Amino acid sequence: MSDKMVKSDAEWRQELSPEQYQILRRHGTERPFSHPGFPETAERFTCAGCGAALFTVDTKFDSGSGWPSFFRPIDETAVREKVDSSYGMRRVEVLCARCDGHLGHVFPDGPPPTGQRYCINGGALNYERDAPEES
Repeated sequence: MSDKMVKSDAEWRQELSPEQYQILRRHGTERPFSHPGFPETAERFTCAGCGAALFTVDTKFDSGSGWPSFFRPIDETAVREKVDSSYGMRRVEVLCARCDGHLGHVFPDGPPPTGQRYCINGGALNYERDAPEES
């Protein structure tokens, strides 16, 4: 994992779209099924705030929840988890380990092999494609 990224609130507001700022910096949540999705060519999913690699396409699955879902991060240092007791619930919040941006929550109802469902706001993610192979 890269070095920790620290920016002022003004810098985040300037660099992020209003939706990204609300999600990543204010711990917001987009409405279910409101994100347009990602192209089929997406290979890696990165933090929309700092560009850190977070998830890969081979761990993505359709949970039916209305948010992009993954059964594990790209590696154990990509995200950090924190207990979230807001709204009278006890959940586990998922944050980007590099910039502390709010990504979503993780739940213990995902598919094998981990049994985890990283329920991530689409607005908190960007995607990358692998470079095409040269023939």
